[in-house]
Amino acid sequence: MENFLSQEIYRTRTHKVKEDIRGDFFRDQTAIIHSMPFRRLKHKTQVFFAPENDHICTRIEHVMHVATIAKTICKGLNNYGWKLDVEMAFAAGLGHDLGHPPFGHEGEMIINEILGGKNAFVHEVNSYRVVQYLANAGDGLNLTYGVKDAIICHNGEKFEQKLIPQQTINDLDAIKNRKVQPSSLEACIVRFADKIAYLGRDIEDAIIAKFIKKDDIPIQIINTLGKTNSDIINTLVYDIVENSKYQDFIGFSDNIFENVVKLRNFNYKNIYYNDKKISFPFAKNILHTIFYHLLDIYTKYKYDTEFYAKSELKFVKHFGEHLQEMQDFYTKTNTEPTNIVTDFVAGMTDIYAINAIKQFYIPQPIV
Repeated sequence: MENFLSQEIYRTRTHKVKEDIRGDFFRDQTAIIHSMPFRRLKHKTQVFFAPENDHICTRIEHVMHVATIAKTICKGLNNYGWKLDVEMAFAAGLGHDLGHPPFGHEGEMIINEILGGKNAFVHEVNSYRVVQYLANAGDGLNLTYGVKDAIICHNGEKFEQKLIPQQTINDLDAIKNRKVQPSSLEACIVRFADKIAYLGRDIEDAIIAKFIKKDDIPIQIINTLGKTNSDIINTLVYDIVENSKYQDFIGFSDNIFENVVKLRNFNYKNIYYNDKKISFPFAKNILHTIFYHLLDIYTKYKYDTEFYAKSELKFVKHFGEHLQEMQDFYTKTNTEPTNIVTDFVAGMTDIYAINAIKQFYIPQPIV
């Protein structure tokens, strides 16, 4: 099976570049992994708040898992005559969460609430904003259309049994919610890979964190999908390949999908909404305090570099440096103050945000 759109469309960039030895999609991979937003993912929550345990998954590990799973599915289907670009899928997996805020989906809900709700902040849309506009001091990463389309349409929270790509080009700047379908098979695969990557891994992390015990997992899920993260990934990847190889869609078989939904429901009840997971009020207090403090400062001082330089709070100094770096972009695009502050706060890591709130409430020691 092939995509409806031409490879030329998927390889299109906002700014033309001279071709080099890497090829288009491997070039995108290198642009992503050398970017500042990618580096910050190592200190951003996947599920568990600012983990000190080195074996708990962080956002940077998650994107690597998604990239490798997506590439594996592409390679599997290519064995049956499909013509999927494994480098395109891998690049999209690496970049799909570059706009994720600190504290995982709780952080996303908090920022969305601050901005008024109703899809005011959607991390998929923000990931596109990061790669297209914010990275490199407002120049963006100049990624290909195919990779950007997969990033903004990855929607890891919606569980479909099968996906067929759109036959038309998405207007990426016009997307403001999670309702848009991706326009390539590779992007559809990344959307599945996102779910495959976190379902089993979140169970392993929840066991390490003592949220659940292995015996809590329903026996039907274990018998169908497996009892370890490795088993679950293996089962789901092979099922997608076997169920899709002679079809015109990407998708799970009926039995596997039924159990994927059961596993998702188990995770939501026992992990994501577990009473032991008490991080939400702490994250809310941190992000609200930082956001409104910076918004108040920006409203009063705009781009007054001297004011920010004199601040005793490091995160305020850094905000001033961010404004100086992004001033041309923000001025040219007439960006609203709330969006300017959102860009800075959403870019924070868990550790940075926690340190910022310490600076805010705890005076600097006398040295």
